[in-house]
Amino acid sequence: MRLLFKQRLFSWFDSYDIWYDDGSVAYTVRGRLSWGHRLEIYGPDERHLGTVREEILTLLPRFALYEGDRYVGCIKKKFTLFFPKYVLDCRDWTVDGSLMGWDYTVRDGRGSVVMQASKQLLNWTDTYVLDIADGQNALYCLMVVLAIDAANCSHND
Repeated sequence: MRLLFKQRLFSWFDSYDIWYDDGSVAYTVRGRLSWGHRLEIYGPDERHLGTVREEILTLLPRFALYEGDRYVGCIKKKFTLFFPKYVLDCRDWTVDGSLMGWDYTVRDGRGSVVMQASKQLLNWTDTYVLDIADGQNALYCLMVVLAIDAANCSHND
C-alpha cells in the first residue's frame, strides 16, 4: 500500500492531507493548539481515528500515540551520533533514518520491513511517500511519520 503525505501550505497549525495512489483521500490530519505538537487524524468520513501528542519536558523528542482515545504507546528518539533512530514501544518496531533524516525504514521485532518512508525534496511543504507492507498498519505508520516530522520540526526551530 502506498500513501502520499503532504503538509498544507497555508495553515495556522500543522495540517496534512494523505492520499492513496489513486488520488482518493485516505486521512486528514489537523494540528490543535496545545503545549507541544498535537496532531489529530481523521478518516475520509471525518471520524476521529487517532492522535499524536508531543510529551514536553523530555530530553529527547517523545510522542504519545492514541488510537481513537485509547493510549497505545509512544515513539521516542534514541540518542545517536549520525543516523536518527526511534523506538516505538507498542509494536516492537524500530525506526532507522538516513544521515540527512529524510528517509526512514520501520522494522518489526523480527527484522521485517513494515514501512519505508521517503521525504520528497523540492516541494513547498513537507511531502512524504509511505510504502506500507500491510495496509492494516497504515494508521500506526502514519502516526510514526507524523511524530518524526514533528520531532524534526521542533529540533530545527
